[in-house]
Amino acid sequence: MATVIKKGASKTEIRESIRKAVQKSPSKQISLLAGKLKSRVNPLDYQKKLRDEWQ
Repeated sequence: MATVIKKGASKTEIRESIRKAVQKSPSKQISLLAGKLKSRVNPLDYQKKLRDEWQ
């Protein structure tokens, strides 16, 4: 999303356009997704495997 601020806009207009942009952005509630991913792989083993690839 882009907010256009024209040259010569007053501070109140700029603040208002920023406020509107922030209100439109969707809230991100990542905590709702916690524990939802089911995996057959042990996360620690997978992490160790990825780190060992660099050696």
